[in-house]
Amino acid sequence: MEWLNVGRIVNTHGIRGEVRVISSTDFEDIRFKKGSKLAIFKSDHAEPIWVTVENARRHKNFVLLTFEGYDNINLVEQFKNSVLKISKDQLSEDELDEHEYYYFEIIGCQVYSEEGEHLGEITHIYETGANDVWEMKDRKGKKHYIPYIEDVVKEIDVDNKRITIHVMEGLLS
Repeated sequence: MEWLNVGRIVNTHGIRGEVRVISSTDFEDIRFKKGSKLAIFKSDHAEPIWVTVENARRHKNFVLLTFEGYDNINLVEQFKNSVLKISKDQLSEDELDEHEYYYFEIIGCQVYSEEGEHLGEITHIYETGANDVWEMKDRKGKKHYIPYIEDVVKEIDVDNKRITIHVMEGLLS
């Protein structure tokens, strides 16, 4: 089975079974909604522990989650420093609109100019509110930031992990 990370449980919160999660998903409202199934991967266990989200809320830089059947701190303490994942078959095609992609589809893509010059690889995605910004490392390890806008990103081929961009003046300096 292929797994996708959606967050990391970094600590507990209060005494009623809430856990603090640093989210790594681009669809928090879907992944952490009431009734969602998540797999908890603990470092000392080979098999995941399946849980169902009972409640989710934002608090500062964290998502606070409670799971069905885990209603006090003693039950969730074991999950500290664990990773939350979903199986790839839990993804739904109707989650995405046209020209929207999952982070895992973009990260790792090779970036080329319209002239065919290899520029680097996408290593991270930042949400800015207006549009996402993709971090690209060039062959020398230098980071560049590519706004995900029509004027710059010309073609995305997730199957071949290839992105073509228009290199505007100052974009790679």
